[in-house]
This record gives sequence, structure tokens and C-alpha cells, in this order.
Amino acid sequence: MEKPEEYFVRMKKLEEIKKNGVNPYPYSFETSARIESIKDKYEDFENKDVAVAGRVKAVRDFGKALFVDLLGEKNWIQIYIKKDVVGEDKFNFFKKYIDIGDIIGVKGKVMKSKKGEITIFVQEFSLLTKSLLPLPEKYHGLRDKEKRYRQRYLDFIMNEKSKEILIKRRDILDAIREFLNREGFIEIETPVLQPIYGGATARPFTTYANALDTKLFLRISNELYLKRLIVGGFEKVYEFSKDFRNEGIDKVHYPEFTLLEGYIAYKDYFFLMELMERLFEFMLDKVFNKKEIEFNGKRISFKRPYKKIYFTDALKEALDTRISKDNEKEIREKGIAKGIHEIKDLPYHKMIDKLFDELIAKDLWDPTFVLDHPVEISPLAKLHREKQGLTERFEIFIAGMEVVNAFSELNDPIDQRKRFEEQVKYKKAGDEEAHVIDEDFLTALEIGMPPTAGFGIGVDRLCMLLCDAENIRDVISFPQLRPKTE
Repeated sequence: MEKPEEYFVRMKKLEEIKKNGVNPYPYSFETSARIESIKDKYEDFENKDVAVAGRVKAVRDFGKALFVDLLGEKNWIQIYIKKDVVGEDKFNFFKKYIDIGDIIGVKGKVMKSKKGEITIFVQEFSLLTKSLLPLPEKYHGLRDKEKRYRQRYLDFIMNEKSKEILIKRRDILDAIREFLNREGFIEIETPVLQPIYGGATARPFTTYANALDTKLFLRISNELYLKRLIVGGFEKVYEFSKDFRNEGIDKVHYPEFTLLEGYIAYKDYFFLMELMERLFEFMLDKVFNKKEIEFNGKRISFKRPYKKIYFTDALKEALDTRISKDNEKEIREKGIAKGIHEIKDLPYHKMIDKLFDELIAKDLWDPTFVLDHPVEISPLAKLHREKQGLTERFEIFIAGMEVVNAFSELNDPIDQRKRFEEQVKYKKAGDEEAHVIDEDFLTALEIGMPPTAGFGIGVDRLCMLLCDAENIRDVISFPQLRPKTE
């Protein structure tokens, strides 16, 4: 990549700095306070000596004095460097060799400027890192979204919201963990590399283990291993898992994502509905101290109870026809008449899922339970105790996105084998995302899994909503992009 002219200017400065006996990359700097703490609690630091470090964000030169904005992790602070305080040599060194983007350490007294700005009156400073490439211009240099994702380190430096989103994501996950731990759940890690992929309908990433001389898959879900834990006698388990699905990328889908799954023995999906409402209530109170947020300029209320709708009833109303496999032809015709042409060649199970997404889900704004899905699209959920052909499953949709998926879990090994065999038929018919048969999991069910309720939460989507992010990649620290060709 061709270097800008500024790079060579800074390289010359770097050489001169070294010749002057200054190490431009020292090993450490002992700080006594964080910039954020000084800004947030000025009264605790007023007239006290501090040592802070940060990146030079802006410099205002007044001849014998410099005002510099120093960027910390979450905030910036003004520092005041006076020639007759730091000495002529150090003052001139700063003016000649310190550029915007350099990282410096300063020691001085906390005060307020004549304009009331919290300021550190510098007694001494040190160069900690010489930046060789200039930062983008604040208002015009980093609007290119691709560059923001490709060089996220620049995005974090230049855009405060990008950094705030990742910090808020940490807070959201901490709150969820606190809630589940209080409820008696145990967090357990399960395998990322799996000999058989399962727990979801998706195409896997494939790899090879030389030591085992076998093909392995990056997991598409951790569901079947967490259920094995329930078989093994654990009663409440959960895991934040990195999962991988070899599929397309859009605003709400990404091949590498974080999924929270949890399972609780002796409960059903009715219990989970109430648990999910309490989880969201706790998280919103803990992180945001409110029950409403704003996303895409519209309010979302998480006040309980959430609205409930039924999958087949809602789809029947939208299409004005019966939702059943034996009515597939009419469903397809009416769906196409509604403008959903993508369903033309889809198999029944994918067709009804697509129709629901296009005709109903996209309009579900406040958290809404969608209940009792057809068995054809729920191969791991228990058959409904009252409604033939349906399962005890719910999803929670928020702002048109599926955020939670939950079941009364199927624990009948004979029924589960039949469901897997049906999925194999889909795969043979060309559905690359269909489930495969996991014999070891079926063996575990034959040992016996108690009645169990399980839930999955799309962590990235949830964080996207709660942080009012435009794209799922905004809540991922370093999203992958197509390789750049020079």
C-alpha cells in the first residue's frame, strides 16, 4: 500500500528523535488516574497532581503556550503546556516532534481554564508512541463504512460511538450473566470443533484435524451438547458460544456470531416465556435504568407482559388460507400473489418460514411472542400437547428481527430420530442447511433426558437493538470483509 507523504515527514522526525537520545517507544508509563475519572469526578481531583496518558487529538498553539486535547479510552481532556513551566527544550520538542495521533504521558495539576474547561496544567510530559501514519480528518476522513470496518482501530479512535457500543455490549452480557447466575444456572463451555454439526439449520464451515485424522466442523450451534449436559444430570446450564454458519451477510446476519443458549430441566416453554420477560426487564434496568429504548428513531417498550401471536393463525390471516402441508399449492400461489416471489421453488418448510418473515415478522416492533410453530420448521421442539401438527416453540421478535428462539425440548428419542430422518430427506432434495443425524445425541436421549425447556438468544442482534446500531457488524469488534484487491 502506497504511503502518504506525511508518513515520510514523520519518519524523518522519528530518526531525529532517536538521534537526540529519546526513545520514541518506551516500555511503560505509570498513570495515577484515568482521563474519564477526572472528567466525571472533577471535585475529587481539583488541585491534585495526576499522571495520565492518551493520544493527541488536537493542538492549539498560542506561541508560548499549547492547549492539547488528549484522548483516553472513553473521553478526552484538555492539557495546558506552558513554555516557562516545562522548559524551553521540552516545549520546543513538543512543537517540533509531537503530531496528532502520537501517544504521550503527562504529569500535572488538575484545574479549570478561564473558560471553565477541566484541564491538566502540565509539569512534564513524555513521548510514549510516535505515530507514523496520520489520523483521518475528524469530519471527513472516516465516513467510508468499508474503511471503518476494515480498519476498526481507526474507527475506534475517530468515532466515540463505535467504542461505546462495544463497552455497552460488555455491560449487556454482564447483566445477562448476573441474572442467569442468580437463577442458579451454571455456565459451561462446549466444543467449537464438532464431528457432527447440529442444533440448527445452516451450512457449516469445514476443517480437518490432523492429529485425529478426521474432518471436523465449526459449530453452527451449541444446543445438542448443552442437552447432553442435561442428560448428564446438570439441571440449569448456559453458554455464550461463538457459532459459525457459512451463509450470507446482511444487516442482521453474519457468519461468525455469538449465541446464548440455556437449558433448564423439568420446565416447559410456558416457564421460559416468563423467564425471558424477567431477563429482559433485569437487563434493561441494570444497563439502561429504563424499560424503553430507541432504535432507528422509534421507541421500543419492554414493559411486561409482551404481546402474543400464533404462527399459523397469523399466517392464515395474512394469506386467507389454511396453513398445512396438504394445502401447499394454494399457500404458494397466494404468497406469490402477495409479491413474495422467492418462494416459487422453496420446499414447504422453507416457504412458510419465508412467508412469515415477509408478511408478519417485519412489522413486529415491540417484543412479541410468536408461538406454536409447525413441526416441519421445528425439528428439535416437542409436539404441542393440544394442537396437532404444531410444536411448543416460541420466538421473540423485536423491531422485525428474531432475537429469541425457545422450545419445550423434544426428549423422545424415537420421535427425534423420525425428525432427523425427515431432515435427511430435505438434504437429499437439495437443502444444504438441513439437519444431519447425530447418533451420539440420539444415544444420549435413549439414556434419558428429563422434560426440558431451552432458549437461544442472538447476542449480536440484541446488542444491535439495544445500542441503536445500524448494522450487526457495528457490534462486532473486527468483522470480516471481502479481501481488498490493490
